[in-house]
Amino acid sequence: MEKLIIEARINEYASRGDNPHVPWTVEEIGRDAAAVAQAGAAIVHFHARAADGAPDHAASTYAAILRAIRAAAPGLLVHPTLGQITQSDPERRIAHILELAQTGALRPEFASLDLGSTNIDVFEGAAVGFRSGDRTYVNTHGTLRRFLRAFRAAGVTPALACWSIPFLRTLGALLETGEVAQPGWVLLVHTEGGILGGHPATEAGLRAFLDHLPAGRRLHWAVCCKEGDAVPLAERAIALGGHVAIGIGDWSYPNRGTPTNAGLVAEVAALARRMGREVASPAEARAMLGLQGVGA
Repeated sequence: MEKLIIEARINEYASRGDNPHVPWTVEEIGRDAAAVAQAGAAIVHFHARAADGAPDHAASTYAAILRAIRAAAPGLLVHPTLGQITQSDPERRIAHILELAQTGALRPEFASLDLGSTNIDVFEGAAVGFRSGDRTYVNTHGTLRRFLRAFRAAGVTPALACWSIPFLRTLGALLETGEVAQPGWVLLVHTEGGILGGHPATEAGLRAFLDHLPAGRRLHWAVCCKEGDAVPLAERAIALGGHVAIGIGDWSYPNRGTPTNAGLVAEVAALARRMGREVASPAEARAMLGLQGVGA
C-alpha cells in the first residue's frame, strides 16, 4: 500500500473561542506550518486571516504567508483557499493564486476547487432551526472550467473538494473532457455539527463516496470532517488506502483536549504506523501527485 499523505487544515475561518491554538497571523501560520511538517504533514492548507481573525483576501497577505511557510518548512506543499463564501466575484476569488503563480518561489502547489454548489448553513435542531438559511457555496460548471484553465496555465494543481456524489459525477465529467489532469488530489468532505451539505462522518458516508469515485482513474483521495472528529474516519481511510486531511480549522476537537494542529497530525501519523502504513514526506507526496518543483 502506498504511503499516507497527511494534509493539515490549520485554520479555515475558525475562531479562537473554541480552540486558542488556531493560527491567524503570518508569523503564526509560518510557525504552525513548521510544526505540522515536523509532525508528519506533507501539505498545509490555510486561509489568510487578519490579526483579529477576519478573512484577508489581499494577494500581499498570501505572499507574506507563502514566504513564511517556505522559510519555516522548506519543501512543504502549500494549499491556499479561494475564500469559500467570503467572496462571490469569480475573478477576485482566484486573483491571489494567479498573482502568486507569477513568482516561481511563491507559486503554491495547490488551489482549492470545490466541484459543485452546496448549502453550508448550520441546523441547530427543531427548537432553533437553521442558523441563517442562506449560506450557500456557489460553483457553477462554467466557473469551475474557467478556474481549471487558469490554474493549468499558472502551473497550479487543483485540490478537488467533493461534498457529495454529484460532485464526484462532475469530477468524472471533467476527467472525461481532460480538464482535470491525472493524478488527482481529491478531498472527500464529510460534515457534522449541523452542516448538512456533506456526507456524514460514518463508514456508510465514506462508502457512498468510494462507490461513486470515478473508476479507472489515477486519483488519490483523502477524507476530512468539518465540525466533527475526523480521527475515526481517518482510521478507516488509512485501512482502505486513502489519505487524511485534518486540523483545528475544521473543528476545535474539545474531545481531544483542544489540541494543536501538530498534535492532531502526530496522532494520525502514529495511528498509520501502528496500522503498518508509513507516512509520506513532502517530497514523496510531490512525486506521488506528479507535482512540479517550486520555481519550475
